[in-house]
Amino acid sequence: MPKSKKRGSNHQRGAGGQPRNVQPFSDEDASIETMSHCSGFSDPASFTEDGPEVDEEATQEDLEYKLKGFIDLTLDKSAKTRQAALESLKSAFSSKILYEFIMERRMTLTDSIERCIKKGKSEELCAAAGLACLLCVQMGSGIESEEIFKTLGPVLKKIVCDGTASVQARQACATCLGICCFIVTDDITELYSTMECLESVFTKAYPRDRDTNGVSSTPSTVLHISALLAWTLLLTICPMNEVKKKIETHLHKLPSMLSCDDVNMRIAAGETLALLFELARETDADFFYEDMELLTEKLRALATDGNKHRAKVDKRKQRSVFRDVLRAVEERDFPTETVKFGPERMYIDCWVKKQTYDTFKEILGSGMQYHLQSNDFLRNVFELGPPVMLDAATLKTMKISRFERVGYCTFLYL
Repeated sequence: MPKSKKRGSNHQRGAGGQPRNVQPFSDEDASIETMSHCSGFSDPASFTEDGPEVDEEATQEDLEYKLKGFIDLTLDKSAKTRQAALESLKSAFSSKILYEFIMERRMTLTDSIERCIKKGKSEELCAAAGLACLLCVQMGSGIESEEIFKTLGPVLKKIVCDGTASVQARQACATCLGICCFIVTDDITELYSTMECLESVFTKAYPRDRDTNGVSSTPSTVLHISALLAWTLLLTICPMNEVKKKIETHLHKLPSMLSCDDVNMRIAAGETLALLFELARETDADFFYEDMELLTEKLRALATDGNKHRAKVDKRKQRSVFRDVLRAVEERDFPTETVKFGPERMYIDCWVKKQTYDTFKEILGSGMQYHLQSNDFLRNVFELGPPVMLDAATLKTMKISRFERVGYCTFLYL
C-alpha cells in the first residue's frame, strides 16, 4: 500500500484559534459534552435552509478547549478520571477530523497513552490502546505516525506476549498493534516482526494433537481471535512472496479452528480462510488445495448448522458468514456489499477489502461514515480519491431526503 512520508502532505486543516469565553467543564459530563459537540459536524441535518445553525468557529474553539482539558486529565492521579478522559478523547477522535489540533500535541498525547498503557490497569489500558489506534487514524501514514508507533510499538508487543497480563489488556494491545502497524509501517522488517508477535499468540489455539476433532474455548480465546484478525489485516499488505510463505504455513492448520466451540473463533477462522484462498489464487491462478473436499464439507456443515445446543443468534450469524465463505472457497465468488456515506458509494467486492473495512469500522464505530467522507488516509486505503466537497444546496437536499425518508417510514408504521 503506498504511504506518503511528507509531513502533513495529505491532511485537511480544521479551524483553529484560542478559546474564547468558555465555561469550565465538570468531569461528570465531559464525555457527553464532547460527543454532543462532535456529532453535529458529520451530520448534514445540522444545517438549516439558510445556513449553519451554529457558529462553527466558536464551536470548534469550544471543542478544542474541552479536549485540552481531557488531555490534561489523562495525567490525573485518579485512575477513574484518567479513563474517563481517554474515553472522551476517543469519542472526539472518532467523530471529527482534528489533524491540526492533534499535530500540535501529538508528543503529549503519545506520552500520556504510553504512561496509561504501562501503568494503568486493564480498563484504562484498553482505553489507551483504543485511543492510540484513533491517534494514528487521525495522523495517517506520515512520519508523525511512525514516530508514534516507534514509541508505542515495543510497549504493545511486550504486553501482547506477557502471559501474566490480563487477557483483555493483551487483546486490546494485539488489535492496536495490528492497526497501527498497518497504518504506518513501510519497514518490511518491522511488519514481519509484528506479524511474528501476533502469530506467537493465535497459533496457541491450534490443536497440539493433529488428530483432535474439536477445539475447546478458553479464557484466552478472545485474545487468539484478536491476534488472528490483526495478523490477517497485516497479511493484506505483505509482499506476495511472504504471502505465499504464510499460506503454506497456516492454510492446513486453520481449518482445525472451525471446530472450536466459540462461534466468534469459528467465524474468524472461516473469514481468514476465505481471505487466504483469495490471496493464494491471486498469486497462482492454478492454486490447488489438496484437502479441498474435506474443507468444503466442514464449511457446508457450518453454513447449514442446526445444532440445538447453540444459541439461535449464533447459528444465524454463523450460517450467514459461512455461506459466503463456502462460495469464496468453492466457487471463487464474493457477494458484493455497498457502503453508503453522504452522496458517495463504496463497493466491497473482495475479502481483503472486507477485512480492512470491518477492522476500521470496529474502532471508529458510528464515525466510520464521517471518516470515509473526510479522512484522507482512509480514502486512500479504499481508493476513494480526494474528499467530495458538498455545497449548501447538496447539504440541504440531503437533509430533506432524510427527513422525507423518516416521515415515510413513520407513515408506513402508522
